[in-house]
Amino acid sequence: MNGFLYGIELQWKLDLRSKTMLITCYAVPLLFFAVMGGIFTSVMPDSRETLIQSMTVFSVAMGALIGLPPSLVEIYRSDVKNAYQANGVPLSLGLFLTNISAFVHLLIMSFILYVIAPVAFDAKTPAHPGTYFAGLITLIAVSLSIASVIGLAAKSTANTSMISIMLFLPSTMLSGIMFPSDMLPKAFVMAGKLFPATWGYAFLTESTFIWNNLWPLLVIFVIAALLCAFLMKRIETRQ
Repeated sequence: MNGFLYGIELQWKLDLRSKTMLITCYAVPLLFFAVMGGIFTSVMPDSRETLIQSMTVFSVAMGALIGLPPSLVEIYRSDVKNAYQANGVPLSLGLFLTNISAFVHLLIMSFILYVIAPVAFDAKTPAHPGTYFAGLITLIAVSLSIASVIGLAAKSTANTSMISIMLFLPSTMLSGIMFPSDMLPKAFVMAGKLFPATWGYAFLTESTFIWNNLWPLLVIFVIAALLCAFLMKRIETRQ
């Protein structure tokens, strides 16, 4: 119990000093929303129909893929790992707590967009909020699972940033949030289906539950979870 409480305290301190989490989960998404929201609704008035969904997918991808991995590197590639071990804290607790923290931040950011988009740009709110938020929670969880793989596998912050950007850019560009996916070459459309943002956006923009948009997310999550378990085992055995 003491080890668990120590882990929570340590994670709280790391979150408070993490500028990366603040920038990627709040500052950049809000700036992107303010700029691109105005552009989208001016150039393409019909974008109001899916503005909340597109801005939310961008925010989740940004906060997860770019915001979470550095926090994991800070834990498992520094003296923080030794502090965990010295105080009898399971190393897996760091992974669990960072994911919970990032999940809460992304959910808050998504709710902010959900509330202010209709006021700022007359965006249309989802017809079925229950289905929307169920899809949102799933998208956040899957995105964080991929981000966790990056954070656990990367050997340095520099490697983490490079891998995160390489996944973030195609994840957003090929997901359909910038422009309709049917405008893309077929090869790009197929490549976009490898990223959770594509399926998450499809899920969030549908008015009803569609299983074909959910099962790819679940498959990605299971694969990422298995990779996380493998990488965590390797970290635990590494001196």
